[in-house]
Amino acid sequence: MTDRTTSTKSRSPYRSAFAALAGTSIEWYDFYAFATAAAIVFDDVFFPADMPPALRTLSSFATFAVGFLLRPLGGIVFGHIGDRVGRKKTLVITLLMMGTASFAIGLLPTYGQVGVLAPILLIVLRLVQGVAIGGEWGGAVLIAVENAPAGRATFFGSFAQLGSSVGALLSTGAFSLMNLFGDEAFDSWGWRVPFLASAVLVVIGLVIRTRLEDSPVMEDVRAGQEENDRLPVAEVLQKDWRTVLVGVFALATATGGYYVVTSYLLAYGTDTLHLSESMLLNGLSLAAFLELVVTPFLALLGDRIGSHRVVVAGLGGVVLLAVPQFLVMDTGSVALIYLMMLAMRFVMSALYGPIAAILADGFAPHVRYTGISLSYQVCNMVFGGFAPVAAVWLSSLADGAYWPPAVALMAVSVLGIWCTLRLRTYHLRRLAAGAAATTPAPAGPVTVSA
Repeated sequence: MTDRTTSTKSRSPYRSAFAALAGTSIEWYDFYAFATAAAIVFDDVFFPADMPPALRTLSSFATFAVGFLLRPLGGIVFGHIGDRVGRKKTLVITLLMMGTASFAIGLLPTYGQVGVLAPILLIVLRLVQGVAIGGEWGGAVLIAVENAPAGRATFFGSFAQLGSSVGALLSTGAFSLMNLFGDEAFDSWGWRVPFLASAVLVVIGLVIRTRLEDSPVMEDVRAGQEENDRLPVAEVLQKDWRTVLVGVFALATATGGYYVVTSYLLAYGTDTLHLSESMLLNGLSLAAFLELVVTPFLALLGDRIGSHRVVVAGLGGVVLLAVPQFLVMDTGSVALIYLMMLAMRFVMSALYGPIAAILADGFAPHVRYTGISLSYQVCNMVFGGFAPVAAVWLSSLADGAYWPPAVALMAVSVLGIWCTLRLRTYHLRRLAAGAAATTPAPAGPVTVSA
């Protein structure tokens, strides 16, 4: 009895939430550093100067996209380890993989130095990043959600989601700082510093994560492993494939839409409208800071009125703001551009923060890591990685106009509303059918309001 009490105290929900936040912040910092560099510098550093500008931009975003191809593989591999061995071990491994790959990117030679080998090495390291981030999200979410008090899963689950905004803030802030040294310094060595700095962040993250313990849910899962001897991915694809599929489309705007209003917006503003890189980076930094501040409050609102309602409201906001977000770019007004960046990030916070707890409710504990990772990472592969490429391509069909990507963002958001409501229905059906009674492990806090 004493050991159990001590263990439970050592896993306080706030400590677990902070560990999830710290780790995901570092991993997303590395990930967004690549996204930012792909938008403003990789086309010049890793591709030949005589390549047409539009093709160089597409090629640069393509290196960003390939990282998403292996994210489902990372979700399956680390989901299996997380469901069978424990959440903590996977989080240590993924952090090491991501940090090592990012540091190596900062040391890569340019196209002018080694030719075609430069983009090849960049792609290889990006694939390593993809596998790592594929296993990161599910474990971080579950460490926070499964340790949350009853009725507070959306709030504590949002801490793992906050890692995205913290990582984006650190990344855009680092690039904004290096931009102060001037274009020549930035293009030659300044862009490397944010990648090399990730080594320090990884050390900090490892110290935090190695002191972390798994959740009580994981202890119960281990106790029932003899009864649950099937591969987690096989069970998920047989029993919960509808939940996975609907989860993919419910997440589409939170993942792919995010890159449209950040990475593509940055490329559109600098390449098409010739706006200041520094001005846009500062705006994105402000938006990331707003997301950091409002996400916990929106998650608390989700615990109070129902997380699905908050997500649906956020998706509706994206539909309304998709065209104005790009329309104000043509005015060149810094105030209007920043205002729309902040408004868009606010509504996106409403759909990104609560979604972790919504997905966790959709799967039984012994396959939960695999289930939520599949939904999230398949979505990122389809919608996230190719969103900037698709946006550039759609825009090129209309002679560089912004409206095709904006309309596509609206359509995906409308589909997301329907799928989010379906996730709620599936969860309520699971509860009504007594799914919790068929699995001894506690299903964790119920986050859905009827």
